[in-house]
Amino acid sequence: MTRAPGPLLPALSVATALGLLGALCLRRPELAAAAAPLAVLVGLGLRTKAPDVRVWFEAASDRALEDDEIEVIVTVQSTTGVERLELGLVLPIGLEIVDGSLPTAIHLTPGEERELPLRLRCRRFGAYTLGDVRLRCRDRLGLVRFEGRTTRWLSLRVYPRPERVQALVSPARTQSTTGNEVARVRAEGFEFADTRPFVAGDRPRSINWRASARRDALVVNERHPERNADVVIFLDSFAEARLADDGTLEQAVRLVATIAEQFLERRDRVGLVTFGGVLRWLEPGGGMVQKYRLLDALLQTGVELSYAWKDVSVIPPRTLQPRALVVAISPLLDERSIEALLDLCGRGHDLLLLEISPEPHVIPGPSAQDRAAHHLWTLQRAELRARFRRLGVAVSTLDETTTLDDALEGVRTYRRKARVARR
Repeated sequence: MTRAPGPLLPALSVATALGLLGALCLRRPELAAAAAPLAVLVGLGLRTKAPDVRVWFEAASDRALEDDEIEVIVTVQSTTGVERLELGLVLPIGLEIVDGSLPTAIHLTPGEERELPLRLRCRRFGAYTLGDVRLRCRDRLGLVRFEGRTTRWLSLRVYPRPERVQALVSPARTQSTTGNEVARVRAEGFEFADTRPFVAGDRPRSINWRASARRDALVVNERHPERNADVVIFLDSFAEARLADDGTLEQAVRLVATIAEQFLERRDRVGLVTFGGVLRWLEPGGGMVQKYRLLDALLQTGVELSYAWKDVSVIPPRTLQPRALVVAISPLLDERSIEALLDLCGRGHDLLLLEISPEPHVIPGPSAQDRAAHHLWTLQRAELRARFRRLGVAVSTLDETTTLDDALEGVRTYRRKARVARR
């Protein structure tokens, strides 16, 4: 702990100096005698040693979801004892105390150990460090103040709370490994596809005996196999629209967490591309390990200022597999991300676009020119969405009145109609 003068020490030091100076100038020894006790107090204050105080911070878990509450314990120990020890906990934005009291003041006898339980609520996702406890105490005479802070901090990861969706979007092409997605090809599987005449080499268990009896010839069933898919989530982090504590980037991150968890539960392989001022990518993978890799990568996502022009050529080829379903999540505010999505469409990727609408975060000005500019901006955005649809990209907009289930249903409907039209 660092030493600092208390409220009384400067006053006593000044009084002692004035007494001694007056004794010398006025040649009055009684002034020096009167200042002697004050000089003794000043000397005692300067010789006072800092108390031995140790503080450590323990949390019940180092991972949580938004709106979860976690138990933490602040343990304080002193070998020398402290008459009055003041403690204050500095919390990062996004966490708040719901039960317990800090700052507080306690008294510790020599060798005593005290535990201060707290309950914290995680209001917003992010990567936090806990344990910034500030300490302050004084000597018995109040001449010297000692201040310090803890040095042993803990890390806490708060993940976005995913939503539950009724159904996801089926990819146009699947992989060769087993999964939960019904493939369009016909092979060994469970989903009925069609019937055909029996040929040499067909398994007897695939014979449809009822159809064979009606046709007076052997008929076998064809089925669709269950395969998995590669899904790459394309997160646009070049720009965001924000009002107060909520913005389009926070909504996009929560949306990515929901979609990634749902596809991973379906045994698909999920990858991530964060396309912004800082490019981050994660190759497709499956399982619980991949889930936490994705979530940890999302916690590092932010809007990074960059004037460099970027296109899809900067993305590693192994991340964007040719047969992968690309789920793009973007507010469509930056030309670089828009051109990258158009480039992906031109390269033949199976692309769908979920637009996080920035319009609720943009308030037009009071003048007629401001309202006209705002209306023109909304028309330009509508034309941009129509441009993607003309290229065969399913576009769905999420705003205050649209849920994720509604948006995904719109995407599925468009993709079904688009396939019928192509046929």
